[in-house]
Amino acid sequence: MKSSIKVERLDLWGMTASIGCAIHCAALPLVATALPLLGLDFLANAWVEVIMIVLSVILGTWSLLGTFRKHKSTMPILLLIAGFFFILSGHFLWQELESILIPLGGFTLAFAHFINWKLVRTCKHGL
Repeated sequence: MKSSIKVERLDLWGMTASIGCAIHCAALPLVATALPLLGLDFLANAWVEVIMIVLSVILGTWSLLGTFRKHKSTMPILLLIAGFFFILSGHFLWQELESILIPLGGFTLAFAHFINWKLVRTCKHGL
């Protein structure tokens, strides 16, 4: 039971990080000019994006692969891969679609964590 609580927290942190990343990427082009006036110009830094992506990779991999053995559903992992594909393709392949692909990737990652969280909560095997 104790490890189940830990996994649920990982998924909650993963959902939070992914949604934060999606909102950051969607809103940044709209508010970029106001950030220096508000003292938040660090949010436009490339390192903030790198840190958010790395955090999402670590949380996603740790959480979803750690629970796969119990619920055996590949859906969260496939969603995680799709989310990172959207993010990476927005950064490196289709930069003209960056403002669409990267937030879509962030919300896909959050959805992967949500599905995993639901599977863990309904898993009869326990964690």
